[in-house]
Amino acid sequence: MGASSIDVERELTPFSGVVRTVVLVGRKGNGKSATGNSILGAKAFKSRQSLDGVTGTCELERTVTSNGQIINVIDTPGLLDSSVESDFIGKEIARCIDLAKDGIHAVLVVLSVRTRFTKEEEAAILSLQTLFGSKIIDYMIVVFTGGDELEENEETLEGYLGGDNCPEPLKNILNLCRNRRVVFNNKTNDKNKKAVQVRELLSLVNMVIAQNGGQPYTDEQFTELKRQRLSHQKEVESLEGKSNMEIPELKENMERSYDDKLKRITEMVELKLTQTTTRLQQQLAEEQAARLKVEKNLEIAKIKTEELDKKKADKSRTCAIL
Repeated sequence: MGASSIDVERELTPFSGVVRTVVLVGRKGNGKSATGNSILGAKAFKSRQSLDGVTGTCELERTVTSNGQIINVIDTPGLLDSSVESDFIGKEIARCIDLAKDGIHAVLVVLSVRTRFTKEEEAAILSLQTLFGSKIIDYMIVVFTGGDELEENEETLEGYLGGDNCPEPLKNILNLCRNRRVVFNNKTNDKNKKAVQVRELLSLVNMVIAQNGGQPYTDEQFTELKRQRLSHQKEVESLEGKSNMEIPELKENMERSYDDKLKRITEMVELKLTQTTTRLQQQLAEEQAARLKVEKNLEIAKIKTEELDKKKADKSRTCAIL
């Protein structure tokens, strides 16, 4: 799509040339692409769904803010959807890492105020630690979409999250994120509202960077892929001076070698994901079994109480007759 701009002005400020890379994750229907477009200030991302309901592939778009800050936005397909196969997720994680190149400055977990947050969704978000590494939690920011609905109901995000409206699993996620959250109205045409919510988000992104010592998130997968990319670039540069007959074959061999390395990283992610999925499924099954046991015990206690009450009532009637 090329670069877009939140503001045409390109003033030289301390942020001029600073790059921030954010990754959007969330379940289908929560508004990832719309949120990405709000950040970019342009309709760069489109929801292109395949026959099996999975949105295309990871995409990167870029914008430059009025103070010269460069924002890379990576939209990801259904990484938190339980229906998506692990091999697809593995490939997309590898692609996401490849697009991020020098690391991720923030992971934007997109949730919707229109849907209730569940224990299963909490487990899916926690699986990000497997997909990207354990420290990724330190880079997470929760973005709530559906700000238009809150406005229509004259409600604030604080009010929405307050009291009994905020389920325990969501409280757990917000606590992990140190309560870093922002609400987005992706439907508004008010330019001022658009600018305010983007500024608030970028302020949180810069806070995340500061809290992590000024460094973006990387792990062994990033390091390995970056090393392989640099090696690949050097190999491409070494083609200079080779004969025209040698170049096609050498290029083909280099591409195959690079693809093999990407495949190994993909397989590593897949293995981690499979192990975590199995563990989470077992955990959820145990929790469900525990809930059913509690419910059964309550039902038994209720029946016993009703039987006892009936006996007392029968005894009272008998005494009254006598």
